[in-house]
Amino acid sequence: MDHRKKLRILIGLLKDKTSIIKATLSTKRISKIKIAVIRATTHDASTPPSDKCIAAVLSLGQGSRPVTCTCIEVLMDRLHSTKNASVALKCLFIMHTIISRGSFILKDQLSVYPSFGGRNFLNLSMFRDESDPERWDLSSWVRWHAAIVEQNLTISRFLGHYLCSSLIATKNKGEEKRVLALLNRDLFDEMDVLVDFVEVVSEFPDSLHLLKNNLIYEIVRLVSEDYRSVQREISIRVMELGERIPSLSYSELTQLLGNLKRSEGCKERLYLLFANRNRNDALWKLVGETRTKAVEMMKEKGETKLLKMGSDSSELTQIRFNSDGRWMGFDSVALTVSAIQ
Repeated sequence: MDHRKKLRILIGLLKDKTSIIKATLSTKRISKIKIAVIRATTHDASTPPSDKCIAAVLSLGQGSRPVTCTCIEVLMDRLHSTKNASVALKCLFIMHTIISRGSFILKDQLSVYPSFGGRNFLNLSMFRDESDPERWDLSSWVRWHAAIVEQNLTISRFLGHYLCSSLIATKNKGEEKRVLALLNRDLFDEMDVLVDFVEVVSEFPDSLHLLKNNLIYEIVRLVSEDYRSVQREISIRVMELGERIPSLSYSELTQLLGNLKRSEGCKERLYLLFANRNRNDALWKLVGETRTKAVEMMKEKGETKLLKMGSDSSELTQIRFNSDGRWMGFDSVALTVSAIQ
């Protein structure tokens, strides 16, 4: 370990101790909350929050709403005030754990912060820790993990439940009944957001050597659990859409094929990240079979049907298939219009 790294570790330890000392000087309620958050989000680059530290933060969700609200505010302040990649990763890890294991009130306060949740509400898309090359690499994991947490909360708003709850068999049965009653447009909206999550996961940083870092490894493990839940959610909806294929319009079939293609396009990257732990070949087989059925139905409705791009456009879009019937995409087709004499 070089001198600079030793010095950085020492400075990090001093910062954590100083923050705890300052917290003890705060009011009694704030002091307890701040200390719990600081201990769970130290500057140590490779060690994830301990079970004891995680439990201390989660226990704050068992109290009153003001305490829970303050907990989320302190956690967010810690996240947005730090320029250290390790601290940011641990803040995100705690938030992710809250979504997976926290009380409803903790999840609720997190999902509506500051006054409402939304895309990129964590505001970390430009996060950079430029202190050294390792921290620079860790910064890309901060941005990726923030996108995962944001997408996780987006899914909860669309589906009406958090991903962790879908792991329960009884919940899955209830979800199947709910999906059965959805209108096509609502079903496609849910498919869109689920496939969005798959795409975000597949956009993981290329620095996979950092999986040797225990903190990064634990983050990927959490994401793996979410991805397994999303696979179940997608499977339920693909099965239902497969049953509806004969009644889908041409544009709906095109939308279905688009979603299936997007998800299949992520498969190899996901295998790489999870080292084949979440292959779920049954899902990919279902996706392939549903795609084939949708392609055949599109052929029946008009293999080379032209969709007008606009009222004054001189181009139309043509649906293309290859020799084995696989949907390939869209082609622009120029039109020659003869003037009427």
